[in-house]
Amino acid sequence: MEEIAAFPGQRICVANENTISSTGTYERLGYIYSSLAGIVETKDEDKNKIISVRASGQKTVLPMVGDVVTARVEIVNQRFAKCQIICINDILLNRPLRGILRKEDVRATDIDRVEMYKNFRPNDIILAKIIPQIELHTYSLSTAENELGVVIANPRSIITSSGKYFTNPMVPISWAKMKCPLTGVEEPRKVAKIMSEDSLVKREQ
Repeated sequence: MEEIAAFPGQRICVANENTISSTGTYERLGYIYSSLAGIVETKDEDKNKIISVRASGQKTVLPMVGDVVTARVEIVNQRFAKCQIICINDILLNRPLRGILRKEDVRATDIDRVEMYKNFRPNDIILAKIIPQIELHTYSLSTAENELGVVIANPRSIITSSGKYFTNPMVPISWAKMKCPLTGVEEPRKVAKIMSEDSLVKREQ
């Protein structure tokens, strides 16, 4: 059977009462998404299909110019975002690599008007492309293409009335904004255009 690779934020299939999200995945807006880079696995259990993602084998590789990488945002300031590169294309790294996304490489137009904190937040997961390196030991990143940007936004922390604490993933409502579906809080992001239009949440009138 052919193995199907998945990437963080990639939609795998429709979620319903007989198709259930499991390890390495999460459910959002009626679909199951991958939360990591790996191989999709389907297990039949009673009348249900259990969907999980198994982390791909760890390999020692280095990114090259033009490679698309998955990275976690660590630090954001007015001039750049420091990131940890965790995947190169579909390969999960055995240790993260340092990356930097500069203000001028966030988008292709209106570069002077870019405000970093309105595009990325710490702990966001992004898709970015490797561009020619400027600093030694740090890979330069770009999200200037429409398909690049935030795929998983830093989840909102919520404390219920009973005192239980949990995090809730934010969902895209446009290509420039994310929203917490429970609290209604909206935050700006440079959203990667990897999801279909029907997965966007319609803004309430």
